Amino acid sequence: MPTRPVLRPQPVRGEPKNRRALGDIGNIDSLPGVDGGKINRPMTRNFRAQLLENAAAAANKKDPVLDGSKVVVVTKKQEVVRAVQKKPRGGDKKEPSKPIEVIVISPDTNEVAKAKESKNSDAAVLSHKKVTYSSVLDARSKAASKTLDIDSVDKDNDLAAVEYVEDIYTFYKEVENESKPLMYMHTQPEINEKMRSILIDWLVEVHVKFELSPETLYLTVNIIDRFLSLKPVPRRELQLVGISALLIASKYEEIWPPQVNDLVYVTDNSYISKQILVMEKTILGSLEWYLTVPTPYVFLVRFIKASGSDPKLESMVHFLAELGLMHYDSLMFCPSILAASAVYTARCTLNKTPVWTDTLKFHTGYSESQLMDCSKLLAFVHSSVEESRLQGVFKKYSRLGRGAVALISPAKSLLSSDP
Repeated sequence: MPTRPVLRPQPVRGEPKNRRALGDIGNIDSLPGVDGGKINRPMTRNFRAQLLENAAAAANKKDPVLDGSKVVVVTKKQEVVRAVQKKPRGGDKKEPSKPIEVIVISPDTNEVAKAKESKNSDAAVLSHKKVTYSSVLDARSKAASKTLDIDSVDKDNDLAAVEYVEDIYTFYKEVENESKPLMYMHTQPEINEKMRSILIDWLVEVHVKFELSPETLYLTVNIIDRFLSLKPVPRRELQLVGISALLIASKYEEIWPPQVNDLVYVTDNSYISKQILVMEKTILGSLEWYLTVPTPYVFLVRFIKASGSDPKLESMVHFLAELGLMHYDSLMFCPSILAASAVYTARCTLNKTPVWTDTLKFHTGYSESQLMDCSKLLAFVHSSVEESRLQGVFKKYSRLGRGAVALISPAKSLLSSDP
């Protein structure tokens, strides 16, 4: 026999649902206004909130009486809340209770104003003390009033680190001699300066073939020279040292370094993959994995920027610097002098006036007289490159994409005497 469904009264929209009260409330006795757990009226949310407010007022000993009605002091809000009179429940004939007047004591407006003023003044003081780009430039301008601000174009570029760039290059100059290779040919029984030049000229061609970054080339030469200054190398393994150094530098500088099989191919299969990997491990062990070094390229970037160069001057600087890498005698100069001399020689070659400005002197830290020996060496190498059998660097900078700067005549002012 089917049963009739039980119809439950649906709550009227807008009214709260009647939830059953918990049978056991452990903290009823602790509530103020509750006598032995007996509550003489329903425990509603509003009533519970009133009890808690009364307890807070009693704890703070702020329970004044105003016109016979109980006053509750609330400090959370900052505006006066009008008293709300509780309506009696239906059927209850008791006299309605007196309205509870809630008085909110707000903090003193004068104290608030003073607090705001002190906060604003502190913020103003902090903003004045904060190191800004303008303050850094002002300090630099006082130190070198005749120099141009070469970092103004990068004031909005966070990656340029304008606030720290001078400190960075000061540090580079302090540590550049630690990674500077020694003059080592007298310790190498089977190789000579010409073999080294042939190796680097070939590496320049490989560097162009793989379209690697300039940082990779400079780091490769640095690794080769440092390794050769520590270990004697047989003639048959010199190319193996060069290609392994290129692999190490590529892994350090490039996002996508060449594969070992590709390096085997460019050596015309003179070596196998295992030989390259073994030599790579040998070089890293000899150098104690010390690869973060300031190469000439690090200084070239800064000095070219100080020169206010155009693309043609920039290509000429890189052309002369790479010629310097090929020449063994350039190892007697530290990387910053080689970079500054490349800039000076390039400006002489392109007839820039003045040849050496106050800005360049300030940022490089060298005068013309300090650069003369290295600049004459670069000019001499430039004058003989076209007739040399080593054409890697010459062909690279004879292209129109690099301004064909290799075809420009060398600086005559620097060729008056031999280096």
